[in-house]
Amino acid sequence: MSRKHPVIVVTGSSGAGTTFVKRAFEHIFRKESINPLIIEGDSFHKYDRDSMKKNVKKQEDLGNNFFSHFGPDANLFEKIEQSFKDYSETGKCNRRYYLHSEEEANKHNQRLNTNLNPGEFSPWEKVGNGTDLLFYEGLHGVIVTDSVNMAQYGDLKIGVVPSVNLEWIQKIHRDNTERGYSAEETVSTILRRMPDYINYITPQFSQTDINFQRVATVDTSNPFIARDIPTPDESFIVIRFNDLNKTSVDFSYLCSMINGSFMSRRNTIVIPGGKMSLAMEIILYPIIKKMI
Repeated sequence: MSRKHPVIVVTGSSGAGTTFVKRAFEHIFRKESINPLIIEGDSFHKYDRDSMKKNVKKQEDLGNNFFSHFGPDANLFEKIEQSFKDYSETGKCNRRYYLHSEEEANKHNQRLNTNLNPGEFSPWEKVGNGTDLLFYEGLHGVIVTDSVNMAQYGDLKIGVVPSVNLEWIQKIHRDNTERGYSAEETVSTILRRMPDYINYITPQFSQTDINFQRVATVDTSNPFIARDIPTPDESFIVIRFNDLNKTSVDFSYLCSMINGSFMSRRNTIVIPGGKMSLAMEIILYPIIKKMI
């Protein structure tokens, strides 16, 4: 942990909703004139898009049907940890971008005078001068294994954790509308990732300081045939605080500010789904201001 160069981590599975939480943080940063160094978890994948497809096929031919972006064999865990360590000590670290689209490729090609394509990585660059904190958003921000311990460097660690059926509904719809994958292709990906999901994604949520878990109030018992994603008004958000001494919160004030909220445990508050942005601002503003 670093008083001078704080590290904020938002971690969650693919389709969990980390992008929504990222936008909420960006709103707070703008409002408080905080200049963050933003790092995306996708940039720490080991393989670009084409190489990953080839490696998945290679592993399948070898009888391994569970090679995925969720596990250590397809990611650079040590580089994530090193980036957190370097920034916490010096305020600088290495960063690159994974280029998801033609638009992103064009943007960075103009900036770097390169000829990169979607699905490739930009070169590593040393960045961080003049920034107030590091903000990481991705799959693996709080990994703890025998060889790495990212959790030790996070000054504030946020988990975004929908109930698993809701997570799958969101992923199936996102992959179809934004990336053109069929439901069958997405289900195949979910099955391939399952061992790594259990071993590397879910254990992180025991290390996080605050978890935001969305739970649907409509039937999601068969996510593979669901036609619509439950709306915020069709869900609750369960917010759990791991250590109230580290992330103190005034639950009475929260309950009075957010209609329909209630405490389910001494460290847990449940709010209506449509109030997540308001709850995040009330909870995170004082924590980030104190951190800065």
